[in-house]
Amino acid sequence: MKHTVKFDLFPQKSDCKPIRARVTYGGCRVDLRIGYSIEPEKWDNATMRARPGFKNKYKQSGNEINKAILLCQEQIESIFTRFELWEKRQPNPEELKQEFGKYLGKESKKPIDKKRSEEGNVFTVYDKFVNEQSLLNSWSKSHKNRHITVKNHLFEYEPNLTFEDVTKETLVGFLNELFDKELCNTTIHKLISYLRNFLHWAFDEGYYTGNQHEKFKPKLKGADGSHKTVIYLSWEELMILYNFKVPKEKQYLDRVRDVLCFCSFTGLRYSDTFNLSKTDVQKERISVITQKTVAPLYIELNDYSTKLLKKYESLPIKKALPVISNQKMNEYLKELGELAGLTAPTKVVHFRNNKRYEEIHPKYAVLTTHCGRRTFIVMAITLGIPIAVIMKWTGHKSYASMKPYIEIVDSLKEKEMKKFNNGNKKMKTQKRTQK
Repeated sequence: MKHTVKFDLFPQKSDCKPIRARVTYGGCRVDLRIGYSIEPEKWDNATMRARPGFKNKYKQSGNEINKAILLCQEQIESIFTRFELWEKRQPNPEELKQEFGKYLGKESKKPIDKKRSEEGNVFTVYDKFVNEQSLLNSWSKSHKNRHITVKNHLFEYEPNLTFEDVTKETLVGFLNELFDKELCNTTIHKLISYLRNFLHWAFDEGYYTGNQHEKFKPKLKGADGSHKTVIYLSWEELMILYNFKVPKEKQYLDRVRDVLCFCSFTGLRYSDTFNLSKTDVQKERISVITQKTVAPLYIELNDYSTKLLKKYESLPIKKALPVISNQKMNEYLKELGELAGLTAPTKVVHFRNNKRYEEIHPKYAVLTTHCGRRTFIVMAITLGIPIAVIMKWTGHKSYASMKPYIEIVDSLKEKEMKKFNNGNKKMKTQKRTQK
């Protein structure tokens, strides 16, 4: 499996910050100290190396530090290669830390207590929870992977964790570690939510006797979705994509475009579009059992969605549309959007701990498969279709989940109403011209 290694500085308050190797793979993110520190002004983020010609406070030169970084990178690659050749798998985060620690001449400070693991520590029970609940509740692959990600983060924090250790103090420490990893508050909020879900199950099953599954609810800035940027296509942008003639040498983008447009005209999620079969398509509507909520949906077809389905009637497969993997489609959508000229500046706001970050991207750079569903909802509200009817199509259970879309439409209405103010000026200008 693919893994990446990046070098940067630990976000500590000291003037001379430790250099870390951040290894990302399979939903895991492992930070490894390489044994050297340097002042931020002597570090080049672009090259991920110390600036030549400088020395840190310990009189270690940039060349010495850069040689150590190169050797550490080679060692990390060597660890992955050994595991893939000998064990046909990747090392888990603790194994990676232990092997890298041996290279630096030190053993892990927290060796895994095999006895406690065999008796059923948090991670053994977490595996049981994931395997059991994914089967009983028909979890999607992505939902299952989110729980695995939570478990991996928790394992990095404390590999010998027992349920007795799950206290407020422990979870606060875990929260701080997630902050140190520079994760967005919305991501951390979801991770904590999934962890509480696991602890609730463990409590019901008798593994856990504490109450943090009910009490540990940190309030993180921006995590309530109040600052969430809803990325969607305007009607004009949607029509640009729908009518865009894909270059002959990039025909793979033609199907990607059609799938996004279909989601935009029906409100289907990517996962449900991926699973949509020809038998789900009836004369005037489609009928699906959603993968996320396992609820039946009946969505009437319009001229656009009907035309797209007819285009692929002759596919020699059971699927109604040629949907590729979510990851690949997201990659291709950005390429498609750039070719089609979707360059409108789009502001994206997120929070990390107490800090607010604002970024401006061209529209094509933030396109994802979920834009289609969002586009459908915004367009439907704009057209005046009752919210209750839209929720029947999309499967939303509460009006609260529709609030961000209603606010978008309200702002659009306000913008359109202001055109009347300019209209009077235009009429006066026209009259002067006629005279």
